[in-house]
Amino acid sequence: MIKDFLEQLRIQRWDDHRYYHHSRINQSLHFLSAASFLVAYVLIFFDPVVAALIGWLVSMTSRQAGHFFFEPKGYDQINHATHEHKEEIKVGYNLQRKVVLMAIWALSPVVLYFDPTLFGLFTPWASPADFMRQVAKIWLAIGIGGLLFRTVHLFFIRDVETGLVWMTKILTDPFHDLKLYHKAPLFLLKGELIDPGLDILEHGLEEKHA
Repeated sequence: MIKDFLEQLRIQRWDDHRYYHHSRINQSLHFLSAASFLVAYVLIFFDPVVAALIGWLVSMTSRQAGHFFFEPKGYDQINHATHEHKEEIKVGYNLQRKVVLMAIWALSPVVLYFDPTLFGLFTPWASPADFMRQVAKIWLAIGIGGLLFRTVHLFFIRDVETGLVWMTKILTDPFHDLKLYHKAPLFLLKGELIDPGLDILEHGLEEKHA
């Protein structure tokens, strides 16, 4: 059972890499995201508020910017798949779902500003520092809620194992991305915009099916 779980984890990681990480800019931003997420992981035990601020303002924004602005969205010649097909089969948050999640994140400070108690959940903030700490608490709840929501959702639309594998993947992505993309900034500085290793993947797949 553990062997099957680890194999499913490997497949989800591999599909995520080959479908959604062609751009060296995106890979570099994922490296930045992974490093800052690891800092947030440590800080969450000492100051969850600061951890949430780092997690959202640095880690999540850099990660999603890579996907939204730099990742190619045309026909994927390497994997022989359209962008629409990849979005449809995406296990976790595809771009459409990410838009919803990021919109909730971005609008939450506005809601708190106009309702300082946030529907009675908070003591009204009295200073900018109080406001930011309360915003950070909301963002922490959104992060945890978004993770749990999609995990449970996958329980129903796929199966329990798929949901648990995906949750494990998300929580361990910073460690995996740091290892996988640590050379991406160097390749980017050399002027390499697309990962040529994916071309090797294409040729390997063609030879395998020849």
